[in-house]
Amino acid sequence: MTSTTLSRAGTTRGVPTATLLAAGAAAGPLFLGLGLIQAFTRDGFDLSRQPLSLLALGDHGWIQIGNFVLSGLLALAGAAGFRRALRGAPGGTWGPALVAVLGVGLIVAGVLRADPSMGWPAGAPEGSPETMSWHSYGHGVGAMLSFGSLTIACLVFARRYLRRGARGWALYSVLSALATVVVMAWPDQDSISVRMAVGSFFVFAWLTAVSLHTVNERNH
Repeated sequence: MTSTTLSRAGTTRGVPTATLLAAGAAAGPLFLGLGLIQAFTRDGFDLSRQPLSLLALGDHGWIQIGNFVLSGLLALAGAAGFRRALRGAPGGTWGPALVAVLGVGLIVAGVLRADPSMGWPAGAPEGSPETMSWHSYGHGVGAMLSFGSLTIACLVFARRYLRRGARGWALYSVLSALATVVVMAWPDQDSISVRMAVGSFFVFAWLTAVSLHTVNERNH
């Protein structure tokens, strides 16, 4: 599914472009905000060892599943908003498409849960499982699609901003992509869960800022 498909299906027909972009801006704050609230309130969860994805397991796992899916739907709405706002302009094809891939990836990662590991939930292996289920593989693919596509989107928008002479936004976009890659690829497996959360913050903060900036551009 892409922003084009979403629009053609009539899902966003009649919805103001600014509203769609605001939905995209809300995807990151919702995903990270609700995820961190759970991380610090669910008894026994340790973010220093256990990634936010594992919150989809256990008695209240439905909250994180819903968090993934709703955040993905918001991102898809944002992609439709970008498609409208940037139609015929630099970045108007690949930018919205990559944001749409983020949305699809989040939904896939929510529906297909990771296997119990790192001691979560109670009774799970203390490390990684010896074998992975098909849905855990699917979860990993969804997560990689999400954050990989959004990182590339940073670079697509950087090129757009350069062509428009908005060098500050271009630099911010490049630095967001670079910071995400460095944090995610840092060779320290003991800190992977924290680094994933930090990398998510960088790209989601960028998406929120660019979504709101695009609304502002349309108003001037």
